[in-house]
Amino acid sequence: MEEAAKRYLEKKENEFDIETVPRRLFEVLVSQGYHLHLIEPGRIICSLTVPTRLLGDNSLHGGATATMVDLIGSAVLYTHGVPASGVSVEINISYLDSAYAGEEIEVEAKTLLLGKAIGVVSVELRKKNTGKIIAHGRHSKYLVGSSKM
Repeated sequence: MEEAAKRYLEKKENEFDIETVPRRLFEVLVSQGYHLHLIEPGRIICSLTVPTRLLGDNSLHGGATATMVDLIGSAVLYTHGVPASGVSVEINISYLDSAYAGEEIEVEAKTLLLGKAIGVVSVELRKKNTGKIIAHGRHSKYLVGSSKM
């Protein structure tokens, strides 16, 4: 069992110079291709056709989903006029269904709380054609520069 874990973590296939990977690679991979449908204070709705680059085995990778919760959850805080989206304190995601390459998904982010030092948002990913929830996330952020802590 330990050998299987070691092989998994020490994969050598597709080796490349890790130092040549762009900074914030996950953001670059996940932040392309959105279509914005609604932006208002405290709410964003956008959609994305799932590209193959975001797949795990055959479906939308959980890490890509988590990055969407992070990025779009952070973006909704900007709709309130905050100067920076802050630093993540907590991200919680419930994975409820799968999405596949070529499938259109809708992402809705809502502000739940915007305090002096903390912002909390909800982000839901749904299948656009059925409304079925793929994932539901909650993201809490410390709003840097807004507190005297």
